[in-house]
Amino acid sequence: MPETRFRAPDGAMLAYRDQGQGLPLLCLPGLTRSMADFDYLAPHLPPIRLIRMDYRGRGASDWTGADSYTVDQESRDVLALLDHLGVKKAAILGTSRGGLIGMVLSAVARDRVLGLCLNDVGPEIARDGLNRIFDYVGRNPAGKTYQGYAERLSRTPGFVGVPERRWLEEARKLSIETPEGLRIPYDPALRESFLKAFEGPPVDLWPLFDALQGLPLALIRGANSDLLTVETAQKMQARRPDMLFTQVPDRAHIPFLDEPESLAVIHAFLKALP
Repeated sequence: MPETRFRAPDGAMLAYRDQGQGLPLLCLPGLTRSMADFDYLAPHLPPIRLIRMDYRGRGASDWTGADSYTVDQESRDVLALLDHLGVKKAAILGTSRGGLIGMVLSAVARDRVLGLCLNDVGPEIARDGLNRIFDYVGRNPAGKTYQGYAERLSRTPGFVGVPERRWLEEARKLSIETPEGLRIPYDPALRESFLKAFEGPPVDLWPLFDALQGLPLALIRGANSDLLTVETAQKMQARRPDMLFTQVPDRAHIPFLDEPESLAVIHAFLKALP
């Protein structure tokens, strides 16, 4: 399904997809990712209204510069998309960065959020995971072909038993094949924005998590994740004993969301929504 674009309040053209009818489920991708991440999940969902978007600087959305690539700006863009679509309330499924945006929205625009499902992210982000992201964000992958990149991706630590075709799909999502070599499908200036946050003072995100009290909540964790530790997941469970939770075996950051464990929690989450 081709993407559509809408104009954000600052004039940026942002890409989105809106398909189906019924309960709105807004799927928000990770830092460098795009709405295509949810292609794996989409065929397994019940009849709902599936809404996805590319953040500014990513995918088919306009590049607007490093200073605009922040969680706060992206949260405002999400609200602008919901306004554009006339959606008063939506459930949110947030992968990594998308989960942080979901927590922000649940705190500052609670009346727009039906519930939040977090994919491998929480209010504490492990330094090991941040260091790994620092190594690749804003840099073109080595090599010239999708096939070669897929072979390198298949050696990603923490992932076991992933079919070769899935890694090829990932290579096509994470890069663009050109005669000069592979290129990232997002603004390289995202590195500058990430670096500013990476080197800045730590931010206490637990108040955002606590603001989720009373909303349906779910957490999916890759069992081998280097971004969301077991200890942080346990703290989240202690604060929200009602939180739906699963660990996906043989997955690191991030689960693909079509694993049986992921689907079981997502379906239970959707059933728990008002």
